[in-house]
Amino acid sequence: MGLFKFKHQKQPMTRLAVFLTILLITVLQAAAHAADPRPLNDEQTLYVPAYSHIYHGNKETPLLLSVTLSIRNIDPTHSLTITAVNYHETQGSLVKAYIKEPVILGPLGSERYIVPQKDNTGGSGANFIVEWSADKQINPPIVETVMIGTQSQLGISFTSRGQAIE
Repeated sequence: MGLFKFKHQKQPMTRLAVFLTILLITVLQAAAHAADPRPLNDEQTLYVPAYSHIYHGNKETPLLLSVTLSIRNIDPTHSLTITAVNYHETQGSLVKAYIKEPVILGPLGSERYIVPQKDNTGGSGANFIVEWSADKQINPPIVETVMIGTQSQLGISFTSRGQAIE
């Protein structure tokens, strides 16, 4: 027996009821997801993909890229402290530690670190490990890389977003 039956209809409306139920669940899940704020945190270690070059053409010719690591404190009222910015090459070895002392990033502040286009030591699988902490739970920063490169008439740019690993 169906869930709904109208006076002039011989077939129960089970398909319509199932469709409406699925639609309602989907809408409620989307609304709940949109309402979820980013979870607060007081420290993180982030893995951020970077590419000092990519390959193009049939001969896998490397196209050198400049890399900008951007760290953005999106908390409007609290500072965070950047405790490590380490650049690693494709095999995982440390290429460069960008900071020697912690860097305080004020509310809504940004910091950047650059790998020049001519520096190909990182390779196509380079990455940054970024560590940060705060005195209290805050909105985690947005940490991403922007890669840009040009060669002859070829130009490319793209971004990668960091991922928490701890």
